Amino acid sequence: MKNGSRSGTDRAGAGDLLHLVRSGRATTRGALQQVTGLSRATVGQRLDRLFRAGWLREGSGNPVASPLGGRPSVRLEFDDAHAVVLAADLETRHARTALLTLTGEVVAERGWPLRVDEGPDKVLDELGAGFGELLRASGRDPDAVCGIGLAVPGPVDSETGRVVQPPIMPGWDGYDIRGRLRRAFTEHTGATAPVPVYVDNDANLMAYGEQRAHYPDCSAFALVKVSTGIGAGVVVDGSVYRGIDGGAGDIGHIRVPGAPGSAAALCKCGAYGCLAAVASGRAVAARLAAAGVPAASGSDVRELLAAGHPEAVGLAREAGRQVGDVLATVVTLLNPGVLMIAGDLAGTPFLTGVRELLYQRALPRSTAHLEIVTSLLGERAGLVGAGALVVEQLYAPERVEARLAALGF
Repeated sequence: MKNGSRSGTDRAGAGDLLHLVRSGRATTRGALQQVTGLSRATVGQRLDRLFRAGWLREGSGNPVASPLGGRPSVRLEFDDAHAVVLAADLETRHARTALLTLTGEVVAERGWPLRVDEGPDKVLDELGAGFGELLRASGRDPDAVCGIGLAVPGPVDSETGRVVQPPIMPGWDGYDIRGRLRRAFTEHTGATAPVPVYVDNDANLMAYGEQRAHYPDCSAFALVKVSTGIGAGVVVDGSVYRGIDGGAGDIGHIRVPGAPGSAAALCKCGAYGCLAAVASGRAVAARLAAAGVPAASGSDVRELLAAGHPEAVGLAREAGRQVGDVLATVVTLLNPGVLMIAGDLAGTPFLTGVRELLYQRALPRSTAHLEIVTSLLGERAGLVGAGALVVEQLYAPERVEARLAALGF
């Protein structure tokens, strides 16, 4: 396929055609022939497999002009009604679950307190129960679920779906998250077929969701989540950049020895002076508590900031300056078009601090075309990103071929 995932026009399969339709590059039979070089008969045969699977449909709009001439062609569309996706966003003290369409629309969602330090077996079982409640409330059949996406607050090896030495997830290192969540889903819903589960870092999936929803044309997008910890997600040319084994974006453990109190700031990773130990929601909460202000977590700080608490506002701005100092290096290295701040501290005081140090330390060339913004999807960002991850994995050209064969098409 020309400019596609395969070489040679005779090798463009049904999955490649579906990808062309979903991406908008070719949405008629004639356009598919032109892009792939396949004959009309071959295109028809491969589209027939997609129609029979219920993954493709003819649009209801007026026919469009064919690039090959002749009669106008019917527009082809990805049929997002044939399945649904489940997603979960797990934080240190809270969880959210959602039921989404294949195009990312949130159909139903639920949030509740859930501590990640209670361990993977209990937490994943509760997520499975939460999925069951969503399906029952929305009247959806469990067997309509094509996949599950999970965002977790730790580094993830994308090949295995296991977290790797997570500082704030005790008991999760190397745990079989995919297998346990799959079992929990089956136990709590009665699903008859095993469902694929995909796991990724929360900042990665937040970045993926925000970029796809609001900045699809931004080829270099960075999101920094500042809550209990600090992490970053990077999307380059539409794909999440994860590094060799999922460790990319773990900026919370960059040492900041010049920050106030950094020498005595013990991080969850065991080192002193990490960015997360001096500028995260947990760090700000600890400083507020030491000053006699009731605060134990990033969510407590968020509430204080919403109320305009003066000491919380001052500490949030100082934390923003510390993060901005580190982000000057990040921006110089990545040269993103959009830098998004998300999480409990994402507000005017923190953003002001980020801007102060970032523009002071980074070269003007690095920031000339940089847009610094706060989250647009809010608490849904990780859920939307997790849902998108499932869809992109399941409907990738090579995976489509295998799934169609398994279905007998």
